[in-house]
Amino acid sequence: MAAQIIKGVTGDWELVIGLEIHAQVSSNSKLFSGSSTEFGAEPNTQVSFVDAAMPGMLPVINEKCIEQAVRTGLGLGAQINKFSVFDRKNYFYPDLPQGYQISQFKDPIVGKGVVHVDMPDGTVKEVGITRIHLEQDAGKSIHDQSPTETYIDLNRSGIALMEIVTEPDIRSSEEAGEFMKKLRSILRYLETCDGDMEKGSLRCDANVSVRRVGAKEYGTRAEIKNVNSIKNIIRAIEFEAARQVDLIEGGGTVDQETRLFDALLNETRSMRSKEDAQDYRYFPDPDLLPLTLTDEYIENIRKSLPELPDQKKERYIKQMGLSTYDAGVIVADQVVAKYFEEAAQNADAKLVANWITAELFGRLNKAGLEIEQSPIKAKQVGDLVKLIKDGTISGKIAKQVFDIMFETGDEPKAIVEREGLVQVSDTKAIEQLIEQVLTENQDKVNEYRSGKDKLFGFFVGQVMKLSQGKFNPSIVNDLLVQKLKG
Repeated sequence: MAAQIIKGVTGDWELVIGLEIHAQVSSNSKLFSGSSTEFGAEPNTQVSFVDAAMPGMLPVINEKCIEQAVRTGLGLGAQINKFSVFDRKNYFYPDLPQGYQISQFKDPIVGKGVVHVDMPDGTVKEVGITRIHLEQDAGKSIHDQSPTETYIDLNRSGIALMEIVTEPDIRSSEEAGEFMKKLRSILRYLETCDGDMEKGSLRCDANVSVRRVGAKEYGTRAEIKNVNSIKNIIRAIEFEAARQVDLIEGGGTVDQETRLFDALLNETRSMRSKEDAQDYRYFPDPDLLPLTLTDEYIENIRKSLPELPDQKKERYIKQMGLSTYDAGVIVADQVVAKYFEEAAQNADAKLVANWITAELFGRLNKAGLEIEQSPIKAKQVGDLVKLIKDGTISGKIAKQVFDIMFETGDEPKAIVEREGLVQVSDTKAIEQLIEQVLTENQDKVNEYRSGKDKLFGFFVGQVMKLSQGKFNPSIVNDLLVQKLKG
């Protein structure tokens, strides 16, 4: 896919984008304490003495969080570092009780990897992963409960985050959006993060810069902080890139800073100057020993990995005959993939995929339902496809049956029998109706025989209309060919 070009007054510009994604680790307790991570609890009810940074409290590593980070690294095809170190990153926030964050700097738990992103135009974009490190989250400042005071909720304080940092490989807002979709899909397959952006489980910082097309040096980047939806990531990048081009072409310079995206005004605004690593005064946390992993530990986690989206997609294409597009749509959501596999268990997989992507998705979207809420069960889709394949019903009648299934949840076979929708394959009955159609349209028969082959579809349509769609279309076609020869 070509890079996104911004047309400026003085020439063309291209985007350079790198992402920093904060993914909340799926674990029952926090990174260094036993406090619950359950979402939606009353403020400050899930805070231990460690989370509140009481004097003398020492952190203890949660082994599950380590496992989840390694699992994520393996799922992204990344290098697992057998030696890693937890550091103190010093800065002051009112909702950071310690006055520092326990994070990782020079020695992260996961090194370089790569994500293959399927773009809508059929190309595949490779986005490099620079590193994944573990760190604890801060609490939350609440500004809308009082006109004069800010409240602090420490329930999030100490929750484990994986910071997933990409290389500056992304060249358009669309690539950034598709990367986030792919990453979220992988994390959900791995069950290392639930990917729920609305709840803050997955947050994205976008580093955006612009440069002249063909230039090798990167421009000065601005970081857009904590964007909480894929749609907003795309909007924020597009606004910020245009802002930087206008600024540079107007004789200004881009400041290295952190900016916030205002979704209502569709603009970014300055938050603070961007700190460099030395500003955080990193040093190894004296309360935590370096983390050492064995080959056996890593390999045991590798063996437990599920079939991931890319592997599943390849299997669907090679073994089940799905198109690249259908396979990509289905594997993007693990729940959809599970639904599809159950539906295709004893039915034509390609036809099942068509019914799910072309028929079921449309009805679900219109009704505002997720696939887990579908009135039509996976097995019922497979049963409907079997009725089409064995000639019991036509594809046209199947759509009527599908509508009834969606409304009632009834079995397709029961609907067909109840509504008298069984396809007619009796050649005598079909021949009789064909004769009627040809007699009533003798002028078009003459035109067809004189070379207007496209009229064949007209005759098929008339026969199927008179039969109310109940005739077997394959037999109708064969008999019409014979009759029209004269």
